[in-house]
Order: sequence, then structure tokens, then C-alpha cells
Amino acid sequence: MKAMILAAGRGERMRPLTDSTPKPLLMVGGKPLIQWHIEALKTAGFTELVINHAWLGAQIESQLGDGAQWGVNITYSPEGEYALETGGGIFRALPLLQKEDEAFLVINADVLTDIDFRQLPTRIEGLAHLLLVSNPMHHPQGDFALKGKSVSSTGESLLTFSGIGIYHSQLFAACQEGAFPLAPLLRQAMQQGLVSGQWHQGMWLDVGTKERLQYANTIFSKG
Repeated sequence: MKAMILAAGRGERMRPLTDSTPKPLLMVGGKPLIQWHIEALKTAGFTELVINHAWLGAQIESQLGDGAQWGVNITYSPEGEYALETGGGIFRALPLLQKEDEAFLVINADVLTDIDFRQLPTRIEGLAHLLLVSNPMHHPQGDFALKGKSVSSTGESLLTFSGIGIYHSQLFAACQEGAFPLAPLLRQAMQQGLVSGQWHQGMWLDVGTKERLQYANTIFSKG
């Protein structure tokens, strides 16, 4: 199975830090945020990685190179100056991700987590498998409901989507090139009962603001 790290976001809420540095290269615990994912994926046996980029994307390619220093192979999916959003970014990268009829793993570059990616399934029966987490203070309403292994868009107790999921290329079968979000595709698949999931109750942080970036570094400074 291949893995994709979504690294094309502009990082508006992180400005002025992201005016000269792409968000995935901001430092957390002494290394670029995206490097934590690369190392965790390698530990879990993922060696074929795809990384998309837009704003200041040349810096990402320059710093990460071909991935040889971590024992992985990195292929890039550039999107130009303006990102294609999550759905559009994955769709453009599909030719790099498809391997026979296998699904692929996708991770938001701006999350920090202790998930062992070996805990995720290597095969899925539906179109998507989502990693859900407990609702953080900045997102108390949650996103999706988990009933057993089935994920739905409604329910009494909603969990937050972690930005980590496994997808089948058929999820994007009706899509066309351009910028579009992922969530509507997931909700359509949920209506058909084609989305499974699991609840990760370990550490997870959306490093989407300067305050949460500072908090992430505090976590490491305290061990």
C-alpha cells in the first residue's frame, strides 16, 4: 500500500510563520512536522510515499528530496500556486497512488499523532476507512458517528475526523480535475454504507494555529 501526505495547504492561520515557510516544514520537537509522518510511515512498512504541495512547494522538495535519508521513496504531486483542496489534491495524485486494485493511505501533514499505522487495515471492503479521534476543544461538535466499524454522517455522539484515512480510487470515480473538498464524497459513500472506521484514543493534535504549534512543542519539551 502506498501513502500520501497532504502538504499543499497555505497555512493562513499560521501567518506570518507561513509567509516564508510552508506549514509542513514548521518545526515541532526539533524536526519538521512532516518528518514525523515520514518516520512513522517507514516504521510501519510504508516505503512508497506521495506528497502534494502548492504554496512554497519547492522548499518541501528541496528539504525532503527523494526520501532516501529515511529509507523511503518520495514522489511529488505539485499543484502550482493555488492548492486543489483535499479532494482535488488526492484526485490529481491518483496516477501516482494506484497500485493494481489496492487502496492507499492519506494523512494530513498538519496533524501530530502517536498512531501506529500498522493498526490500520491493509485492505478495505468499502470506499473509505477513517481514523476518528475524540473531539478537541476547538472542534467540540465532531464530524462523524462510529457504530461498530461503520461510519455515518449523523448520530447521537459524533467523533472528529483525524485527517487520516484509507481510500479506494473508486471513491473519486465521478470526479474531474480541479479544486474540491473530500467531505462530500465521504458523506455520499456513508449513505451507501461504504465507509468504515476506528477510534484512536491516543495522542492527536491538529497543528493548525500558532497557539497549537506552540502547544505541540510544549508536549515535546515535557517529554
